[in-house]
Amino acid sequence: MNLHARTRAVLAEPDIETKLDAAARLWRDWQAGQLEAGQFEDPAPLIEAGRPERPVLAQPKDMPQRKLNGPEGHAALIHALTHIEFTAINLALDAVYRFQDLPTDFHSDWLRIAAEEAYHFWLLRDHLRTLGHDYGDFPAHGGLWETAMETRHDPLARMAVIPRYFEARGLDVTPGIQNKLRAYGDQAGGDILDIILRDEIGHVAAGDRWFRYLCEQRSLDPEPEYREQIDAAGLPRPRKPFNQEARTRAGFSLQEMAAL
Repeated sequence: MNLHARTRAVLAEPDIETKLDAAARLWRDWQAGQLEAGQFEDPAPLIEAGRPERPVLAQPKDMPQRKLNGPEGHAALIHALTHIEFTAINLALDAVYRFQDLPTDFHSDWLRIAAEEAYHFWLLRDHLRTLGHDYGDFPAHGGLWETAMETRHDPLARMAVIPRYFEARGLDVTPGIQNKLRAYGDQAGGDILDIILRDEIGHVAAGDRWFRYLCEQRSLDPEPEYREQIDAAGLPRPRKPFNQEARTRAGFSLQEMAAL
């Protein structure tokens, strides 16, 4: 079976339970050698990933500020994290589907990451249900997917913008979110973020590894090229505080951290 055709089907799947199961099975089948990474010509290339009708998507500027000041705000925060993980499943699958010419190790990395993001989503949605809500009960935004689609022409741009920028920012902000959740009394939520933070270091590291690989293939200096890619995407330079330990474990050098 063709890996990229199978990945497209999972990426296009709108049903949550089916997508979660299919992402995990895709990774298992790849590990078992049941898929081949041959070229797949898609007659109708995807621009929109499959997603359920809810949550309703709003523009980021129209999203209400999430304040941990009561049960509703608590649930809204967990919902926002859950939505990030759902989007991350699609982003990992899209990397496999979109960039077929990269080495099989690239496909392995992002298939594994898709399965891990599916697990993260399951953990957070299950926790959200203990708060009396479910995924889809609050509005969300599609800005991360839209930004990713602006890099669909180039895997180097994708690796710079999604794992090395947005997911790396996740490393920075997660400890602060954990502290707020635990101070609010949500120990379980903080513990789930321990798992996610551990895995996300590996996800950023995969993005860093392939970003540097592509820079080497094109005879580019990775650190100034990263800053150029961020500027080209119209993104603000990351600001302190940085999670320096997590970022360095994920591949950022101390010199690059200082430059940022």
